[in-house]
Amino acid sequence: QVQLVESGGGLVQAGGSLRLSCAASGRSLSTTTMGWFRQAPGKERELVAVITWRGIIMYYVDSVKGRFIISRDNAKNTVYLQMNSLKPEDTAVYYCAAAPAGYSGSNPNDYDYWGRGTQVTVSS
Repeated sequence: QVQLVESGGGLVQAGGSLRLSCAASGRSLSTTTMGWFRQAPGKERELVAVITWRGIIMYYVDSVKGRFIISRDNAKNTVYLQMNSLKPEDTAVYYCAAAPAGYSGSNPNDYDYWGRGTQVTVSS
């Protein structure tokens, strides 16, 4: 089983940057599709970005295109979300999740492993 732990969240001023990390136990992450989701209070969980196990970026939600970058380092069992030009509407709990290799959909039920989330708060 894969264990995922997010880190890097915090409080940042609008226009600032954060880099989220998702560290996985074991080596199985190298054969998984990874997604970043976010959920704001009272809102449905939203898919933010998807990257294949080979590092091909499959998806960004329109609201983050040009500002966020998803990447992964399989040797470190880590997935990243670089967030630039942050806006107050980016405020949410951010989750990383793993799906079988080859999957790139948006259905949270198809992602088998989840981290506990990290809070991102953008002020002003």
